[in-house]
Amino acid sequence: MSSAGYQEPIEQLSTETRDMHLALVSLMEELEAIDSYNQRADVCADQALKAILEHNRDEEKEHAAMLLEWIQRQDSRFSNKLQVYLFSKKEIAHSGEADQTPTGGTV
Repeated sequence: MSSAGYQEPIEQLSTETRDMHLALVSLMEELEAIDSYNQRADVCADQALKAILEHNRDEEKEHAAMLLEWIQRQDSRFSNKLQVYLFSKKEIAHSGEADQTPTGGTV
């Protein structure tokens, strides 16, 4: 998904799919904002302005986290992937475990 537009006719999409699209596009926008604020803060010479930019960046991180939480609550398969990979000390690269629930069952 490289744009905010729908790939299929909107009238054919369920409310759930439209809501998920809104959340995913919003998450992309928050991540882009984080990147922008990181870059701006990195090149900023004025320390007061740099602090403001870093504060704004961190607010965007909060927004992204809230959206990610909403997404995982709506999509059980995505939630499963997050449970396998997030906050784990295991290797990040695919190990086949992503197709199992944390308790060992399949989705």
